[in-house]
This record gives sequence, C-alpha cells and structure tokens, in this order.
Amino acid sequence: MGVSSGYVTVTLGYLLSQAGVSVEQIAGLVAASLLPHIFKFLWAPVVDSTLSYKRWYKLANVVCFIGLVATGIVPFKESSIPHLTALVFLWSLAITFLCMATEGLMAYDVPEEVKGRTGGFMQAGNLGGAGIGGGIGLILAQHLPAAWMSPVIMGVVCIACCLPLALFNDHRTTVRAGKLRDTYVNIGKDVWGTIKTRSGLLGLLLCMLTLGTGAAGNLWSSIAKDWHASAEVVALVTGIAGGLLSALGCMIGGWACDRMDSRNAYLLFGLAGAACAVAMGLAPRTEWMFIGFTSLYAVITGLSFAGFTAFTLDVIGKGAAATKYNIFAALSNSPIYLMTWVVGAAYAHFGAQGMLNTEAAFAAGAVLLFVVVQQLIYRKQGAVPSGR
Repeated sequence: MGVSSGYVTVTLGYLLSQAGVSVEQIAGLVAASLLPHIFKFLWAPVVDSTLSYKRWYKLANVVCFIGLVATGIVPFKESSIPHLTALVFLWSLAITFLCMATEGLMAYDVPEEVKGRTGGFMQAGNLGGAGIGGGIGLILAQHLPAAWMSPVIMGVVCIACCLPLALFNDHRTTVRAGKLRDTYVNIGKDVWGTIKTRSGLLGLLLCMLTLGTGAAGNLWSSIAKDWHASAEVVALVTGIAGGLLSALGCMIGGWACDRMDSRNAYLLFGLAGAACAVAMGLAPRTEWMFIGFTSLYAVITGLSFAGFTAFTLDVIGKGAAATKYNIFAALSNSPIYLMTWVVGAAYAHFGAQGMLNTEAAFAAGAVLLFVVVQQLIYRKQGAVPSGR
C-alpha cells in the first residue's frame, strides 16, 4: 500500500511536474488513487465472507505488481494523464483488498493491550513505504536507462511483502455462516452493533473531519520549486527520509495512544499539523526551510495516522473486522480526498502560503466541531468523557 501510493505522489508527481503537467492535474491523479479507499467499505464484506485474509493479500499484491509495471509503458506527459489516472485507479482498487486482509489479521492476531502500537506499526508501513518507495522510485527513474525499470523494481519489492504472511494464522471471520445470505446478515448485525454505540458514533465523526489528513504532503514534490528544492532534495525529504520520519511518527503515535485516550491523541496530533503548516507558510522560501518543515510535517502525519488506526481498532473489536475497519477507513479517506483537491485549488489561486493556511484552518475548525459535538452527546446521555 505504501509503495504504490508513494510512487504516485512522489515519483509520478515529480516527473509529471517536470514534464509541464499542472499541479491541479497532478492533484487529480493523486485524488484518483485515493478514490477507491473512500468507497471500499462497499466491497469489504466480500473479504469477510469468501477467501481467507492471507489469500486475499496475495491476490491483491499480484494485481498491484501488474499495475506498477504498466506505468512504465505510459509516457510521462500531459496527454497521458487519462491513461495514468485509469491505471492508478485500478491498482488502487486492488490495494483496498490488500488493506482489508491486513486489517483482518490485525483484529484477530493482536492482543488488546498493544492495539495502539499495532496501529503505529501498520501506518509506519503505510507512510514509511510511501516515502521510501516514492523516493527510491524517483531516484531509479532518473538514473536507470529505461522507464520500465523503476516500476518493475518497485513491483518486486511489493511482491516480497507476502513473505511475512508465513508468520500469521490463516484466519476466517467469526461472522461466516453456512449460507452466504446468513453471513451477510451476521455482518450487518455486527456493524450496526458497533456504530450505534457512543464510541462508535464519535469514531465515525472523527473519521469525517478534515484534520490529520497530511494532504499538503501529497503535493510537496509538485510545489518544491517554490522553495527552490532540487530533485535530489525532493527525493530525499519527501521520499526516503520523509518515509523514515513518518514511520518514526507512527511509532511514537502508537506508543502514545496506548497510554492516553486515542481520540484525544488524534485531536492533538491534528492541531500540531495545523501549526506546522502555518509556520511553513510564514517561513522564508529556501531549500533548508523546505527540508525542515516537510520533515516535521512527515513526523506529525505519522502521529495522526497512528492515532486514527488506534481509535478505530479500539472501536471495532473482532467479528466482521475488515468490513467495520473499512467503514471507518473509507470515511477517513473522504477528507483526505477532499483536502488534496482543496489544497491543490488553494495553491492555484492563492499560492503556497494560502494553501498551507487553508489546510490549517480546516483542521482547527474540525477540532472545534468535534469538541462541541462530543460535549453535546455526553450531556444528552448524562455522562462525562472518560479514558479507554
């Protein structure tokens, strides 16, 4: 998942930008890669009701490999955007099945007391893989003699991710029944039993809010020229180093969520991201400022993504784990999709500072809205907020 998304945002984003493709068009391509993750809850019951989680993982990984390799055939130019968009959409669709399989294994194989750290490690693989995969993909694309070589190498890396599956049990969900119809009835009951609770409702609200999205980070490689950043710097700080820093943030965020209320942690991480965006907009436009602020932004994005996974795992329990997780994940990808488009449009109309201030304003407003709604829910039910 991480490598495939990083290849779009870093490798394709930079190469298309250098080919004269506009930031808005690149933002549209990135948004297309996110689109399947918004609606993936619709086909999540298929994963819970058919093959085992390990088998779904392997199948989805092979499709991802084919999609990555195919990008080496399409030329990087403006006229290729429709073809690249379709290709990116299709392999992102396959990745949703890979994510569901991973989440199902997490729900069934991980003890409750380390769910926060589990979320941190999952998102370390997601964000770390995106940064490292995208950065290495860009370096390879610039130094290898043929365009197909870089995506083939990255595809092989993805296939290698199947190797640790040998360490997991081959789980099938507890909601499965003899007839498919009965299985889907069980899934529906399990989902409803989760989302109707107070923690379920607040979790759903958090997923829909525009904070902790890391949306500006999707466009760093496209707007790096505003800070006079070279290709090597872009590959390093938004790729390899950015991936490692995001992974570090995920680890720290997961550790923190095992020690405090995961919802509150997520709100704090979102506000930290907003502060970083405002500070970056006010700072001088130099390459060193680009390095510093994008690195800090990467750590904070890691914190936020770990916080999301932690509070989601707290809410869903077991049962139809893939379906329930992906209802939350699909909702959480809606603001990421929205904010990627919003910050891209803000850049086109107001420049880099306007783009960063826009993201910060959306995050601050989201935190305020959640606090108000949470207080209304607790007052209505005659209770006060408590820890996990």
